[in-house]
Amino acid sequence: MDHKPPSRADALRMRSPTNRSKVTNGVKLLPGVDGRNVWARRFYDLCASHAQDAGGPDTLSEAQISLIRRAAALEVTLENLEQAMAQGQDVDLDQYSRAAGHLRRILETVGVKRAARDVTPSLSAIIAEHAAATKPATKAEKAAAALVAPEPEALTGEAPAAHSEAAE
Repeated sequence: MDHKPPSRADALRMRSPTNRSKVTNGVKLLPGVDGRNVWARRFYDLCASHAQDAGGPDTLSEAQISLIRRAAALEVTLENLEQAMAQGQDVDLDQYSRAAGHLRRILETVGVKRAARDVTPSLSAIIAEHAAATKPATKAEKAAAALVAPEPEALTGEAPAAHSEAAE
């Protein structure tokens, strides 16, 4: 009989959750870290956002999750360096630019895609805009418009001169 050893993923699934680390079980994001400080909260938020952008945490491989965690750590580091720059502190620009380059490559590997946002108005928005533009003005709207931009005869007290092509 041909018996094949279980794969690493199968071996992990066969282990009891009590025999796995809290990080593997998703209880903790980082081992030995409280998780309530600013860095850890931002790290967690970025991991969750990138996982969602990449198709959701349930669709990601362990390697993709690892890359997302590295990207989030670099992002928090870059944000801390940016904060220091904004406060007038000296920052190692070489370290900053290297981290930014590494972040771009990791995000590219994970599959960050720039998606164009559809800015075309919907048919219902076009119809509503057209209806508002062609709706006859009420007496109140005409009175309000006259207060804002009075007609020329209201300014001079004279009726506008009749203009006809025959007069010319």
